[in-house]
Amino acid sequence: MNKRTFCVTISLIVATIFMTCCSLCLGDKDPEIIIDPVETQGEMKLTRSELELVNHSNDFAFNLFRQITDRQRSSQDNKSIIVSPISITYALGMLNNGAANNTQSQINDVLGFGSFGADSINAFCKKMLYEAPNLDSLTKLMIANTIYVNKGYNLKADFVNKARIFYKAEPETRDFHDGQTMNVINKWASDHTERMIQKVLDEQSFDPSAVSYLLNAIYFKGIWSKKFDKSKTKNESFHNAGPSGELTQRPMMHQKAEFIYSETDDYQALGMPYGNGSYQMTVLLPKQKNGANINALPEIPDAERWQQINSNMRSVTVDVKLPRFETSTDIDLKEIMAKLGMPDAFDGGRADFSNFCDKPTYIGLMKQVAKIKLDEEGSEAAAVTVIGMKVTSAAPPAKEIVFHANHPFLYIISEKNSGAIFFMGQYTGY
Repeated sequence: MNKRTFCVTISLIVATIFMTCCSLCLGDKDPEIIIDPVETQGEMKLTRSELELVNHSNDFAFNLFRQITDRQRSSQDNKSIIVSPISITYALGMLNNGAANNTQSQINDVLGFGSFGADSINAFCKKMLYEAPNLDSLTKLMIANTIYVNKGYNLKADFVNKARIFYKAEPETRDFHDGQTMNVINKWASDHTERMIQKVLDEQSFDPSAVSYLLNAIYFKGIWSKKFDKSKTKNESFHNAGPSGELTQRPMMHQKAEFIYSETDDYQALGMPYGNGSYQMTVLLPKQKNGANINALPEIPDAERWQQINSNMRSVTVDVKLPRFETSTDIDLKEIMAKLGMPDAFDGGRADFSNFCDKPTYIGLMKQVAKIKLDEEGSEAAAVTVIGMKVTSAAPPAKEIVFHANHPFLYIISEKNSGAIFFMGQYTGY
């Protein structure tokens, strides 16, 4: 029986607000909210304005990844990394409905939505929530959100209403001191990721005095449309990242087939589809030029270059070699997100989350843990984003292309039609 591969995203917003609010109050009976799922298959239909929103979201993805890799370079860290930008968009998007004034404006700008505002972030997340899972019957994608609220705390009714409408998140009130809530949260995460991620909180990270835990889970099971033959995987040399140019042996998968492909002055770009082709991994393999070392870390493109790469893709025969690998990353996002342009959210004296709760709060914790496994069958990945709230005191290609990824490269898992980015990473050999 073929090995099944999984790609999972789970985004956990931990709203750890240390304050003395009262129990969850939804106010008067809310009007009934009916949301009909949009039935789609094979292609996500986008208006011009929706496509613009996706492009702005991808701006954030590349800006985020560039900040992370710049920090790596400054610390001479050559490790492989994997992040899920859309996980952060869901996490901050849901929380952003509780923000106001300059704090909300900064979050809008950082996520790439600027003057479009929080409602556009909500609309983007809702569209992905309902349409993305229906694009490919051969690829399984599930997106789920929920909110756990500590007994004795109060969430604003408008915040709750927007969580229901745009994120299908239904608040559940619990006593966080009951000794069971942490296990309940971890079980929800496991259930909504097919048991891929079984623990998002432990005794050190779970705070029974928290106001609320908001969770977003994205589960993706993707199998290559054209699988690699395991018998053709051989150990071959790979140029690890770093000034030493160390050569190591890595299991290199190999196949020759029709793929979409383009080139720029900087990259060879290979598109490898999953299932019916609605989702794909794009591998950006840096070209060696101007005397640059083949083992140099890849430069990060921007959203405009990403659009050009996609628009220039053409179907050609490609001789592909790609390493089989696993990568895990644990990133503290507070400094990175502040540098991207939302410092107020992390400052107890300036943060404004007055639409979340009736006490002043700020973000005290924000991090993401992510993993990916790539093999002959497909890709398996997982990401956990944690936000803790505290109270304030190209040229045409040749007929056949050689694409041997034997030195550091970038990769992106995206929805093909819109170009919306779900995962982004770099493999360096470490």
